[in-house]
Amino acid sequence: MTHAAEMLRSYPKSWAGFDQAKLVECIEACFDCTQTCTACADACLAEEMVADLVHCIRSDLDCAEICATTGTILSRRTGSDASVIEAILEACRIACRICGNDCASHADMHEHCRICAEACRRCEVACAALLSDLG
Repeated sequence: MTHAAEMLRSYPKSWAGFDQAKLVECIEACFDCTQTCTACADACLAEEMVADLVHCIRSDLDCAEICATTGTILSRRTGSDASVIEAILEACRIACRICGNDCASHADMHEHCRICAEACRRCEVACAALLSDLG
């Protein structure tokens, strides 16, 4: 259970720009994807064929960092700049698509990659949904 919705509901000022349910979903998906990608990269490092997973590990780590930053920025509501939020959401959506594709290509051999691909897809969809509110 996360506290994202509860924290956003407790915010003392009015909401502008985003559907609260979409915002909560995106924040939660970003932080879930951060953890999952980090764990997947670590699991890839433990595989015997680690040399074959270098690109996947890099995608995992890049995606984890971008998702963590996106979730953090979306959690801050005071003085948010729409152009920064739009740019970070788009970067996160792209990173999740790339990482999800990389992990999906290994999903038949590595369960951790299958799980990671699912988390990336969820985050990609959540970022796209929030971006549609800006459009």
